[in-house]
Amino acid sequence: MSMLRKLFDGNKRELKSLEKEMKKVLALEERYSTYSDSELQQETEKFKAKLTEHSEDRKKQDKILDQILPEAFAVVREASQRTLEMKPFPVQIMGGIALHKGDIAEMKTGEGKTLTATMPVYLNALTGRGVHVITVNEYLSSVQSEEMAKLYNFLGLTVGLNLNQKNSEEKREAYNCDITYTTNNELGFDYLRDNMVAYKEDRVQRPLNYCVVDEVDSILIDEARTPLIISGQADERVTEYQQAQLFVSTLKKEQDYTYDVRKNTILLTEDGMTKAEKWYKLDNLYDVKNVSTLHHINQALKANYTMERNVDYVVNDGEVLIVDKFTGRTMPGRRFSEGLHQALEAKEAVEIQRESKTLASITFQNFFRLYNKLSGMTGTAKTEEEEFLDIYNMRVTQIPTNRPVQREDLNDRIYSTKDNKYKAVIEEVVERYKRGQPVLIGTVAVETSEIISDLLRRAGVRHNVLNAKNHEQEAQIVEDAGQRGQVTIATNMAGRGTDIKLGEGVRELGGLAVIGTERHESRRIDDQLRGRSGRQGDVGVSTFYLSLEDDLMKRFGSERIQAMMEKLGMENEMLESRFITRNVESAQKRVEGNNFDARKRVLEYDEVLRTQREIIYGERNEIIDKKDVRDLLHGMIDNSIERTIHYYNDQDSSMIDYETFKELLEQYYVREGEIEMDDLVGQSTESIIELIKEKAYKELERKEEILTPERMRQFERMMMLRTIDQKWTEHIDSMDQLRTGIHLRSYGQINPLREYQNEGLEMFEEMMNAIEDSTARMTLKSEVQSDEEIKREQVVDKNKMQASDGKKKMKKQPVVKKQTVGRNDPCPCGSGKKYKNCHGA
Repeated sequence: MSMLRKLFDGNKRELKSLEKEMKKVLALEERYSTYSDSELQQETEKFKAKLTEHSEDRKKQDKILDQILPEAFAVVREASQRTLEMKPFPVQIMGGIALHKGDIAEMKTGEGKTLTATMPVYLNALTGRGVHVITVNEYLSSVQSEEMAKLYNFLGLTVGLNLNQKNSEEKREAYNCDITYTTNNELGFDYLRDNMVAYKEDRVQRPLNYCVVDEVDSILIDEARTPLIISGQADERVTEYQQAQLFVSTLKKEQDYTYDVRKNTILLTEDGMTKAEKWYKLDNLYDVKNVSTLHHINQALKANYTMERNVDYVVNDGEVLIVDKFTGRTMPGRRFSEGLHQALEAKEAVEIQRESKTLASITFQNFFRLYNKLSGMTGTAKTEEEEFLDIYNMRVTQIPTNRPVQREDLNDRIYSTKDNKYKAVIEEVVERYKRGQPVLIGTVAVETSEIISDLLRRAGVRHNVLNAKNHEQEAQIVEDAGQRGQVTIATNMAGRGTDIKLGEGVRELGGLAVIGTERHESRRIDDQLRGRSGRQGDVGVSTFYLSLEDDLMKRFGSERIQAMMEKLGMENEMLESRFITRNVESAQKRVEGNNFDARKRVLEYDEVLRTQREIIYGERNEIIDKKDVRDLLHGMIDNSIERTIHYYNDQDSSMIDYETFKELLEQYYVREGEIEMDDLVGQSTESIIELIKEKAYKELERKEEILTPERMRQFERMMMLRTIDQKWTEHIDSMDQLRTGIHLRSYGQINPLREYQNEGLEMFEEMMNAIEDSTARMTLKSEVQSDEEIKREQVVDKNKMQASDGKKKMKKQPVVKKQTVGRNDPCPCGSGKKYKNCHGA
């Protein structure tokens, strides 16, 4: 068996490879030690020169980085000695090589992970593509960037710090540095915000190149199930729903609106449009700037005249609840989308709830996989190696400690009740406190730390409580936790990234004593707590106190042990058993497996959005980066025209409703009266497409004459970006709603993930079509004005305001034809859905 272990021990093989490279670095130590400061600094320029020759070839640059690794690492070691008075140990060099390879270096607490990262960070920063060093909080980012900048600046590299309170200009400056320190949250949000800008100058980030994640398990595992979301209040204001409700309540059927029961469609008549324009004091209800008002009117019409109380919905305790058409049951928590629910709330005069709208979102899993190379450091990662390999393609390499670990890890101590456990914990703390030995008490929950704190106070033990709310205070408390007579209570996760150094005379007392009051569901967190003691070969001790009432103990059937202890009269005694400890670890493995499955499921669902997100962000970036987007706009208009005309004209001519066909073309692509029935009836699809395209391009030329070419390019870009953003936001919302209820499909023996993938793809294709249709319509049908016309209107308005009678002459209302849309056409409201699935439903 030992032979087989040696044969299949991948970690040992990897360590041998790292050791071989490490020796090459050490062999250069003597050479660089003779260099003057300026000679050492010139090495950076030599390295950069080699890489600059192949600045366009990333693969070639990666090969050069591997070749110059020994020299670059040796230069950093020597510079580190001169600037920081610290020289990386051989094991730290091995950790640095693992990081450069894009793997995870598992290094015990106190082994100097910050210094380890300097070597791969320097090496990869030489390409000029930027390196990100990510920490779990802004305090650590600030401290590390300030300390390590001495080294990097000495070697001719720039260091930036990206904080939440910085403005766009300051953030851009930080990201443009060779090395940027930041947190995972700020980094992710900056990425999302960059993909919402309208001008490329507004972006703050560069393309994502190389990243070193400190406490990688915390960021890539523990936070992986929480997506980053930028949300904003939905555009609609409560008053707009109320105003629309008041307006539609004045309308009369047939005179002001028509309702087709068979198609379940409701439309304003010309009289209704005139009333709306008078009510809202508008010149033209169908002007592009009045889209929101029209949308509210349409939803109010639908709520009042197509939705029936106690059939489609019920009102219960001042809340509008949807009724499931199939079961007849209400669906609490579910809401109609696109403002229909608010319109119903306005109709029923209950409180109108404002919805938040997801503008952009991404999971950490998918965000960090955008980097060309990803690496990380932590004291505990081996237990999650399968997940790191499966999700991020990162191996975990356990780097040996510089000095042997001398900490004594005692067996778990098990008690029948929590009260007995807490009593035993206090007794041990008091005993060690009297001797002056520092104690760190780890708890899983904040409430437990409060219980322990109260008991210690009664026992007369002075102590600090760490709640991880104030990072600066946290670091100071953790640093002081190794001083003589200190007792510190902390959650198991608190203080990550900060070493506990032993005070004077503490080694003789046995070092830092770590006491865990409960096992965490993850073995990593327990190991992290143990690792607070015994840094760099220091002495120390760790033990966990458990009770049969702990959540984790209950998971593997603590009732049997409880009964046994009561039978033997041991309910007030302590049980110490390797068998029980192994069972606890087995329960932890099962929980870890469940958590991994949950995170993988999140990723599988987010994968659907990831591919869609990449397409949308790719299109946005292309529009922003191109000086002239006419070809992209023409492509959208062409596709929209072709799709619409093929749908209508590719059927038997006797089946075609030419009146509706003509109205739709006039509504979307050409001016009213520009085409005759003869242009459509009996004509081939190709000839109609050619005619409509010709007239559409003439309309674009007319607009360009009014606006000037420069302003026209800006107008085109804004129309495209505005439509993409609107449709993408609506699509994210629709995908969220789909995902919320998709798991119910499993009751019908249907794979919910596959259904989500299929329906998500169908919705995405509909959205892409809707983007083209809306862009074509908005660009072609929007009225534009020259600077002179705007100035003239301003003068006229000013004169009107100064008129003595104070009366404002009404502008002549344009005649708007009744809107008739085919059931499979894109809905005119701009939702991206087919008309039959939206307002025609």
